[in-house]
Amino acid sequence: QVQLVEPGGGLVQAGGSLRLSCAFSVLTFSSYVMSWYRQSPGKERELVATITSAFGSTSYADSVKGRFTVSRDNVKNTVTLQMNSLIPDDTGVYYCNARRNGRQYWGQGTQVTVSA
Repeated sequence: QVQLVEPGGGLVQAGGSLRLSCAFSVLTFSSYVMSWYRQSPGKERELVATITSAFGSTSYADSVKGRFTVSRDNVKNTVTLQMNSLIPDDTGVYYCNARRNGRQYWGQGTQVTVSA
């Protein structure tokens, strides 16, 4: 059974940091494009960061550029989102997403709350 597990959320003050990790239990992890999405209260789910499968190229939403870093470990089958200089607008449920050949999988989500 394919699973994405995302420990690592929590409560942090503005200006602080959090590190989210996602473990994807699949044999061909390195072939998947991995992304982080978030859904803030009253808003639609939005793409935060993506890291490709082949060369590990990254892309970010404008709102998090320079503050968030996405990385992957193709040996441990994990993708990580390092979040620095957090602001209250970063509050939301963060979801890990794995995508390949038109199929995608979602994690259950982890809550991140940034207090002012």
